[in-house]
Amino acid sequence: MSNWVHVSGIGGVGMSALAQALVDQGAAVSGSDRLLDTGDLTDALDCLGRQGVRLCPQDGSGIGPDTARLVVSTAIEADNPEMVRAKELGVPVVHRAAELARLTEAFTLIAVTGTCGKSTVTAMLGCLLEGAGFNPFVVNGAAVAGWDAGGTRIGSVRKGERWAVIEADESDKSLMVFKPQHAVITNASADHFGLGETQELFGAFRARVPGVVIDGRQAGGGPEGVRLEGWNGHFVFEGTAYCVPQPGLHNVFNAWHAVRMARALGAEPGKLAAALAAFGGVERRLQKVGQCGSALVVDDYAHNPEKLSAAWTTLAAAFPQGLCAVWRPHGYAPLRKTLDGLVSVFPRVCRPVDTLILPPVYDAGGTADRSISSEVLASQLREKGVTVVTVRGLEEAEALMREQAARAGALVTFGARDPGLPRLARRLAGKGSSNEARRNQ
Repeated sequence: MSNWVHVSGIGGVGMSALAQALVDQGAAVSGSDRLLDTGDLTDALDCLGRQGVRLCPQDGSGIGPDTARLVVSTAIEADNPEMVRAKELGVPVVHRAAELARLTEAFTLIAVTGTCGKSTVTAMLGCLLEGAGFNPFVVNGAAVAGWDAGGTRIGSVRKGERWAVIEADESDKSLMVFKPQHAVITNASADHFGLGETQELFGAFRARVPGVVIDGRQAGGGPEGVRLEGWNGHFVFEGTAYCVPQPGLHNVFNAWHAVRMARALGAEPGKLAAALAAFGGVERRLQKVGQCGSALVVDDYAHNPEKLSAAWTTLAAAFPQGLCAVWRPHGYAPLRKTLDGLVSVFPRVCRPVDTLILPPVYDAGGTADRSISSEVLASQLREKGVTVVTVRGLEEAEALMREQAARAGALVTFGARDPGLPRLARRLAGKGSSNEARRNQ
């Protein structure tokens, strides 16, 4: 029987992680991505290619009669050429979550979900269990410092045995595919669904978990001895002091969730404290990229009102002189759905010394309803006193950010999906290549 798996949209954060996990478990992997069709070989795609993954155009040519299965995400539409080709050949089509569930069947599974913070908690828990000697298999939605083996691996995956920690996505309700023994639910807010539907979803998920559940939705309570000092946070749990080497109260809560789960599994407090203090952070989660003049360059994945509020508030406290931040809506439907929340959040967190830059909505193709634009958001924010500038693209945003580097405390790139955002951050910090500049045009 063939073990050839084809992954559609293999350049995405979730799909590239799954591809890495499949390679680690001995599968023959091929994959396609719309970015490849435009000639854009991202770092993730290049890394997978160097590991032997065959990269193909997304035109159906990557699927043959001996393909064991086609793995897709919810973003892959029914008329995608690969879906059509798979149907013609009778190749099974499997959702990403179902494939990941299959990969974790032999492990004691700990699933981390929630509206916000799940990638960070997954990374923290993986590193804590690693430091405590559990040697977990981890599949995350973002790269973790130290897991990329010098750029030779996708850094969102850690090889391991017996224990597995995975990030379970609520955006398409695919978290319900997993059968975890233990789980963390970080929090719940309106994002992909209304608050009521979100709470109902997490409630149904929790009911499926027979073991330990750390549920951040529970009212009241919180870590003891909380203290924020510069870029670090501190708290106490069961008499042991923990230092969180990432900024913001939200990261203290993220670490508290991870520590509580690790302790429930029997990890020693001293080892956990040492592992947390050494935690190098998560890619694109308030990630310090470098300097642009006197300004710190920070890259962050925040893309919904709650995440933007937490990240902006944290950075504002660290940089009273002001922020210059670009935020790119990651899709037309998400912008339409969260518009009211964004119009509420930005005026609350943006100070007179801050500047918000809005490029056009990131357009990944397909049959999206394009009747909303960044300018719709910008006009409403201007009415509420926010200093907001719309630009035609990231090159124009970069020029404006460089102009403000002398007076802003930090230059920040916010947003999901668009690979141009972390590239922009690297260029601002003098770490980008001319290749990246061309790819961003």
